[in-house]
Amino acid sequence: MHGGNASGSSSPADRRLSALVRHLEGSSRDGIDAENRSIAAAPTSGGSYGARNSVFDHVVMGPEDPILGVTVAYNKDPSPVKMNLGVGAYRTEEGKPLVLNVVRRAEQMLVNDSSRVKEYLPIVGLADFNKLSAKLILGADSPAVQENRVTTVQCLSGTGSLRVGAEFLARHYHQHTILIPQPTWGNHPKVFGLAGLSVKTYRYYDPSTRGLDFQGLMEDLGSAPSGAIVLFHACAHNPTGVDPTAQQWEQIRQLTRSKALLPFFDSAYQGFASGNLDTDAQSVRMFVKDGGECIVAQSFAKNMGLYGERVGALSIVCRNADVAGRVESQLKLVIRPMYSNPPIHGASIVATVLKDRNMFQEWTVELKAMADRIINMRTQLFDALRSRGTPGDWSHIIKQIGMFTFTGLNSKQVAFMTKEYHIYMTSDGRISMAGLSSRTVPHLADAIHAAVTRLA
Repeated sequence: MHGGNASGSSSPADRRLSALVRHLEGSSRDGIDAENRSIAAAPTSGGSYGARNSVFDHVVMGPEDPILGVTVAYNKDPSPVKMNLGVGAYRTEEGKPLVLNVVRRAEQMLVNDSSRVKEYLPIVGLADFNKLSAKLILGADSPAVQENRVTTVQCLSGTGSLRVGAEFLARHYHQHTILIPQPTWGNHPKVFGLAGLSVKTYRYYDPSTRGLDFQGLMEDLGSAPSGAIVLFHACAHNPTGVDPTAQQWEQIRQLTRSKALLPFFDSAYQGFASGNLDTDAQSVRMFVKDGGECIVAQSFAKNMGLYGERVGALSIVCRNADVAGRVESQLKLVIRPMYSNPPIHGASIVATVLKDRNMFQEWTVELKAMADRIINMRTQLFDALRSRGTPGDWSHIIKQIGMFTFTGLNSKQVAFMTKEYHIYMTSDGRISMAGLSSRTVPHLADAIHAAVTRLA
């Protein structure tokens, strides 16, 4: 409208239009003002209320993880002689992290392949990786693999594989009780419990012999509810380093099948325990060979040194291919809302190594070298304690297997060693043999000797 219309010569239509505009402008301003007042009063805003309070004020400080917390304490210690024997990660004789040569070579091949893209993987992960992982743990000639009655999904290392398996069982298995060994890896109870399973324990370790409580194990499995899930460590039991013999495994298998228990294997150290991939898979293969069903969680953190890549697999061995297909369809429904699909890089490294005969052979040589160094550290520590005349029988150090030794030291002795010798380990006396070297064995032996003689 022109300025002259304001003198009152405007038409009724113009006046109605002007009134509507004023109404809309006023409503808009009122709405904006009200919204601003609401934002100012919100406890999460930057206003005066928000400066004093948080909607999370009630949140208490959580405790450090008992294993990872050891590294936190170690990192804060300025001592030049400090040792971290807590976290299970391999170190070289020089105390450095190791990236396997075959892993570097595989990674370089992937980088040089200009045809590779960064597209999403399917929900179940990289197909080659899944197929090769199942063959690695079950055996290339496994009837279960040949008959297509195994479903394998790529997961986030061993922990993720356990969690996906636990979530699946909580939804689709009739029995929600899972028995885990006492002791076991500290994350096991949390993984299974948070998935909705009822966690019970069975006897496993005998502190008096620092070996296997086989009688207690068999009694507890024998009294377990029919159909219960049982967690087994495939090899190199964490934290004790104590494994059943082949004959004992056979008795465990017979009892498990007679009670219709469902075996769930955690395989975190295949090839890392004995240095032989097939030897370390025998317990799993024994259960698959009888035609029964079982579950296996695999990790490539230790045996391929891919700790930070989070590479793992969950395999469920079923009665037939039809059931396996249906199980896979439900595993997808577990994974999709959890993390959608797994990362591509680490799985591609594993698949590259496993499908190339020469690279696979190179890997087995490097893997055996790691296992042999750990076995050598066991011998050196045992000899050092014996030469010092340390009270007690320390032969369990060379009898146990894998990355860890369950020393038998109590929490007071552990605390003493940390305070006086700057040696960090979990309070249950577990030490990572992979963190030792020829240079540091004497310091550890001195600390153990002092702890045992002063704090009996």
